[in-house]
Amino acid sequence: MITTADEELLRRAIAIAAQAITLGDAPYGSLLADQDDVVLAEAHNTVRRDNDITAHPELKLARWAARELDPDTAARTTLYTSCQPCDMCAGGLLRSGIGRVVYALSTEQLIELNPQSGAWPTVIESGPALFEQARVPIDTYYRPH
Repeated sequence: MITTADEELLRRAIAIAAQAITLGDAPYGSLLADQDDVVLAEAHNTVRRDNDITAHPELKLARWAARELDPDTAARTTLYTSCQPCDMCAGGLLRSGIGRVVYALSTEQLIELNPQSGAWPTVIESGPALFEQARVPIDTYYRPH
């Protein structure tokens, strides 16, 4: 359920996305707020500027939260973002411990507005393979002898 406070913070994330355009960056913005709706950090997409495919604002804030917040505090935060996080960002958000994500545009809506956004190739996987060899570093790290 989206509250009035959620809408206000989501509008701020959209404003960050709009500001990104004026800086020459892609139009995606996010912010992280605590349980009292105090903004802790903001970010926008800098993929082109940084020549870094991981420079999505959601992933930047997930990294920030994992580095700067203890797990209990992170669990009480909400990420507000102009578009639904991609799979890469969703993975980072899960690992960061951020408690909640609220987004404005869904992936489907984004693709409708910009079809190029849905043009990512499907990754073809082969595996698992070489279990006995692959397990050695895992066993060594997690089960020291």
